[in-house]
Amino acid sequence: MKAIGFQQHLPITDPKSLFEFELVKPTPKGHDLLVKVNAISVNPVDIGVRKNGHATLKKPKIIGWDAVGTVTEVGQKVTLFKKDDRVFYAGSFIRSGSNSEYQLVDERIVGIAPKKLSDAQAAAMPLTSLTAWEALFEQLEIDPKDKTNNHNKNILIINGSGGVGSVATQLAHWAGLNVIASASRPETISWTTAHGADKTVNHRKDLVTEVRQLGYKYVDYILELNDLDGHWNEMAELIKPSGHIASITENHRPINLRKLTTKRATFAWEWMYSKSYYQTSDMITQHQILNHISHLLDEGTIKSTINKKSSPINVDNLKMAHQLVETNHMVGKVVISN
Repeated sequence: MKAIGFQQHLPITDPKSLFEFELVKPTPKGHDLLVKVNAISVNPVDIGVRKNGHATLKKPKIIGWDAVGTVTEVGQKVTLFKKDDRVFYAGSFIRSGSNSEYQLVDERIVGIAPKKLSDAQAAAMPLTSLTAWEALFEQLEIDPKDKTNNHNKNILIINGSGGVGSVATQLAHWAGLNVIASASRPETISWTTAHGADKTVNHRKDLVTEVRQLGYKYVDYILELNDLDGHWNEMAELIKPSGHIASITENHRPINLRKLTTKRATFAWEWMYSKSYYQTSDMITQHQILNHISHLLDEGTIKSTINKKSSPINVDNLKMAHQLVETNHMVGKVVISN
């Protein structure tokens, strides 16, 4: 089979940054599905893994974490899927990625792809949907079914127009929350309000002033999706006593958790790969979440966040997608399909 990978951590403009090669098609065992990949999308994690490092790898590394495809073979322990099922998933951080013709993926982190969406539309959704769902409903401990109570709660989502933000605003709105999302340009403000935000604030300005000008002294929840260091003091000031903060981005310098002490506030990390990385007992919840997302997409409750698309899956198109994501100005998701 054909695959696209890298052996050196190079700028995307370097001819050797990504290249095509051939390898033996893998065989599924245990809970594995062998999926024929039809569409993929590129996320910031792709950029980070490709760029960060110095060593030359002994063999090419295949990255890519979003995919839509067709099950062609199954392992002996598979019970959730069968051959010819159309599936979508975000994969595992410790396995070969989706930038290949075929991919092995554990059935417990795979969902049935939404029937009413194209491969490209569906490929935009797995990683960001899992991240947003887990951040909101597991780490922030919001009950999506308790819409009556949620109508009285406010959430601040920092970076509402990115991949995760575009899903988080929709899911928070669906759960009944009053959604305040940050966006700084006319196009991102428009995108964010079209994807579930009730109000917007500008993260290029002081968020405390921005939120309080809307009439809120504190917010019940904060979901941080960009620049934890830069927004930490603002979040500590804005969070309500006994409120919850979750972040998907790492700090690059120490953050002062003592700022949350008097408010008895909770801070939690969200890393979508944790369950498959550690093979946790609740890993199958990602299968359940993706199936739920698929249903919400099919009924139109949430919509795909695809914003740019190219075809086919090849080195040139993948490099172009990496360049777009590297600008840090990407709105929604960029997808490549066959």
